[in-house]
Amino acid sequence: MTNLLLIESPGKSKKLSQILGAGWRVKASMGHIRELADDGEDALGFDLGDRQIDCRYTPRGAQGKQVIADLRQAVKQADAVYIATDPDREGETIGWHLQQALHLKNPRRVVYSEITPQAVRAAIAQPRSLDQALIDAGRARDCLDKLVGYKGSKHVVWPLNIGAKSMGRVQSATLHLVCVREQEILAFQPQDYWSVWVEYAAGFKAFYRSQAKPQRGQTAAPATETPDDAATEMGKPEGDRVTSQAAADHLLAIARSQPHQVLEVTGKTTQQAPPPPFITSSLQQAAGAKLRFSPDKTMKVAQSLYEAGFITYMRTDSVALAAPFCTAVQQYLTQHDPTNVPAQTTRHRAVKGSQAAHEAIRPTDVWQLPAQLSASADAVKLYELIWNRAIASQCCPARLRKTRILTRSGDIHWEAKGSILEFPGYTRYWNNLSADTQLPSVQPGQVLPLQQAAADQKQTQPPPRYTEPKLVQLMERQGIGRPSTYAPTIKTLKERDYVQVEQGKLQPTPLGLELDRSLAQLLPDLIQPQFTAEMESALDAIAHGKQDWQQYLTHWHQTYFAPALAQAGTLLRSQPRATPPKTAPRATATATPTAQARKTTRQTKGRRTKTVCPQCGEAMLKVPSKSPKLKADHFLKCAGASCNTVMFWQPQRQEYELPYAQRPPDPDAFTEIPCPVCGALLEKYRYTKDGKAKLMLRCSLLDHRRSQCQDVAFFEGRDGFWSPKFGTLQLAAPTGSTQSESP
Repeated sequence: MTNLLLIESPGKSKKLSQILGAGWRVKASMGHIRELADDGEDALGFDLGDRQIDCRYTPRGAQGKQVIADLRQAVKQADAVYIATDPDREGETIGWHLQQALHLKNPRRVVYSEITPQAVRAAIAQPRSLDQALIDAGRARDCLDKLVGYKGSKHVVWPLNIGAKSMGRVQSATLHLVCVREQEILAFQPQDYWSVWVEYAAGFKAFYRSQAKPQRGQTAAPATETPDDAATEMGKPEGDRVTSQAAADHLLAIARSQPHQVLEVTGKTTQQAPPPPFITSSLQQAAGAKLRFSPDKTMKVAQSLYEAGFITYMRTDSVALAAPFCTAVQQYLTQHDPTNVPAQTTRHRAVKGSQAAHEAIRPTDVWQLPAQLSASADAVKLYELIWNRAIASQCCPARLRKTRILTRSGDIHWEAKGSILEFPGYTRYWNNLSADTQLPSVQPGQVLPLQQAAADQKQTQPPPRYTEPKLVQLMERQGIGRPSTYAPTIKTLKERDYVQVEQGKLQPTPLGLELDRSLAQLLPDLIQPQFTAEMESALDAIAHGKQDWQQYLTHWHQTYFAPALAQAGTLLRSQPRATPPKTAPRATATATPTAQARKTTRQTKGRRTKTVCPQCGEAMLKVPSKSPKLKADHFLKCAGASCNTVMFWQPQRQEYELPYAQRPPDPDAFTEIPCPVCGALLEKYRYTKDGKAKLMLRCSLLDHRRSQCQDVAFFEGRDGFWSPKFGTLQLAAPTGSTQSESP
């Protein structure tokens, strides 16, 4: 008897084959094998009826066709087929596609969250059927995202003519968060203030308080916890702010002339509970803060650890831990850290909406110490982070002694705060407490000799830009996307040139700002986090079997999206292309070259040049511009009254060029290779990335590149040209090719 186990990633095959042994074959689908076809209205691949949706699926490229053919042969040789795709909605949907493409009548669905002998064999022993509700939620997400992405891009984004390639349900809402923060930074008006403080001979510093706040009998505040993201935000001021130099000088005069006396000393012991084990978002935040990993890198490294059997499944929003693991942690602590064993197993509050059946991210074996791990340096670092957090989550709370000293000089009050870590507890493994400040022992009424009094002039700071981990945290809190979408969404924003990383922070590009401003006018609801979160809630209801996915999607399209697109089209037709909305703030440095050119042309006629317009033969005007998207401090604009031709300086060729869409085809750029989607010839396209000249092949038809052929991109590599979607072209590198870009 031969059993066939179908999985997603080939990286798991070796480990699973070792666990299952003889009589088993393990075959990988290489992820998704089918996708919605690029046909029908707006190339959606599905038809929207009044209450039903007719989907048409096709193999995912040449690789998908080959995988399906290989798997069909494997199915013919198997007595039983088990589907072991990932334990989430996407994995369930891939399992359904496998069932459909391979014509499986009764596949056995098995689910495990860790690749260990115990977990895998237990899952094999208790197979179930594919979960139709989870499949419906997965199909609904696919259709919803393509509906918003394709229709929104074609009917709203492309007509803007600003160079933006796409919009998306999660993508655009996330971009809006970044742009709103940037607008807050631009609108911020700094203000001067003074922090006034005194230092006593007793050995501590106290800060000015405008009012005394006795705290006798009050519960001490919980310990300050450093978030999983890097602590980059400005902390709260240590004392009350003084808003003028005169007021600060007045306080200092009193401090220096009046005796100081202890008014009150309060202290209380408080406990800080251990943090929960990692979920997807908190892992990305911590890896970003402590290891400087991007969310995308974090997930790739975590995937390798999961496939090797070292950690549990890394796409989860549950903080639950399996009882056997908790018992194992208690045994480990009993042997190595007995004072840190709690009286009862620590339980953590579940995140609202999380999938309770899943586990948090944890080591599969607590006795597999980080120092013993045989893996890459990055994998060891991430594993250590996961191991420490999981152990810490099951330890005793930390115990702190918090102290507050209130003093007075004249009618002015001064306050000092400190804390002492009396018992470290979980912080031996995961220290997320602020630095301790130990205060000396003083008594009420005690006179304190003044050693120094001073005022530090400071300035209020604008809100900080988001780091990638902090943006992930915000997406989670706002309900935008789900664990599997955080990293790819941010990656897409960077690849589309909507955001860029500057000094470790995400900053919207001029293109991203202009796109967000336009969408705020044309599709205002769709970019709001709450609106996107409501769609996620609807998908959750579908996954729980409480909502029919086809009825939800058709109703959403009929009542919101179709009317919204129609209204956006009306607005687009009523305003000039590439012109920012009238309500947009003044931002000469945030327009694309074409938009900036048209805006500046309305303000100045420019200086006549000897260059002739290639379209009408009139002279070109030299128009000054400060746009950072230009490669010169000006551009050329046709002097003809009815001609809007513009040209931009190209320093590499030392000549002016038309915008790409207006240039005549270059016959030397065409190859003999047909486009794998539409059959048109591929063309060579040279560009610059990270200061290096690059070469790629793409569809030669501009309209197709904006629609069905937008994924046709073959990059020059060491072994020819390759595509993330269509694989490698067997083509010799052209003469004079530029430096390669390896996959």
